[in-house]
Parts: sequence; structure tokens; C-alpha cells
Amino acid sequence: MSHYLYLVRHGEHQDAEHGLRDGKLSERGKRQAVLVADRLGGVPFDGVYHSPLDAASETAAYLAQRLPSIQPEPSTLLFDCIPSGPTPDMPHAYQGWYGGVTEEEIVAGQAQMGDAVAEWFTPAREDRHDLLITHNAVIGWFVREAFQAPEWRWMGTNVAHTALTIIRIRSAKPAEVVTLNDLAHLPVELRTGLPVDQPV
Repeated sequence: MSHYLYLVRHGEHQDAEHGLRDGKLSERGKRQAVLVADRLGGVPFDGVYHSPLDAASETAAYLAQRLPSIQPEPSTLLFDCIPSGPTPDMPHAYQGWYGGVTEEEIVAGQAQMGDAVAEWFTPAREDRHDLLITHNAVIGWFVREAFQAPEWRWMGTNVAHTALTIIRIRSAKPAEVVTLNDLAHLPVELRTGLPVDQPV
């Protein structure tokens, strides 16, 4: 039996282009949330969980409006965080990224992601479908976990606003990344949140 994790990054929030890490959804973010809800309409979700931060909470609310059978629940395991600190095998190019990050943030992020993996990277006795609405770093960490890649490898795994990533977990085989950063539900003008523009 398979445990499917549907990972969705929150919609674009107001002033995201100015570097703010959270906020209410922009008009584009609201449209993104509606479109990803329509994309997921046929999935029989067993659980829907979201980060308590504003952008993820509002994204979850839009999904609940479009998908009345779901009841999103906030989870602190899905907060935006710093999943790991610098390691000896990390490429030098990433060293500068940690300039403003405190040791306390790193320790808290490591503990949070350890608990999140323990919570959701578990096989199911019957097929199970869980939707997690969260943040770029959390999704990057889950993808890293699926590949059993080095800790630093969550960096450089970027997903767009309301992009869909699906991970399949089974008891007898390694986890599979079924799809990563799937944007099929978004027109080009709504593909925001990536460090580089998407080709048309």
C-alpha cells in the first residue's frame, strides 16, 4: 500500500517580490490557490494540513472553499524554517546564505523537520492521500528526504507558488518522487516564486 504526500507551496503573497517571507495572498496568489484546488479536485484526501503562517493558511482556506469535503488543519511541523545548518560537504557557494541565520533557528528547524519526517514519511496499511500546504524550504527538505540526499541538498530545490510535488512512500521500497514542481494547472503569467523565469 502507498502513502501519497501532495506537497503544495502556498500562493504568492503581497509584497513577495520585495522579499517579505509571509503575508496575505496577492490577487495572483488567490487565483493560484483556486487553480490548484481545481487540479486536486479528484483526489480522495484522508488528511489536509497547512502551515499556520498567513499565506499557507489563506491558501488552505481557498482550497476548502473549492473542495468542501476537506477540513484543513494547521500544523506547526509545516512552518517555514531553516531545515539544516552548514556541513563540511556543502558547496562553498552556499556558505554565504547562512550569514543572517542564528544557531537557534537552525536547531529549531532541524527538530521540526525531524518531527515532520517522522509524522508523514510513514507507510500506510491502506492507500492514503495527505495534502500538505507549506513553504519552499519544507518541500525541499521532503524531496531531499525522499532521495536520501545530503542534508544541504534541500537548498537549490525550488518550487513555484502552488506548484504540486507528489511523494510516494511504501514499506518495502524507497520513497519515490512522483512529480516535482508540477505547474500544469497554472498559465505562464501565474508561475511565480522561482529564482528564474520559466520558459514559455
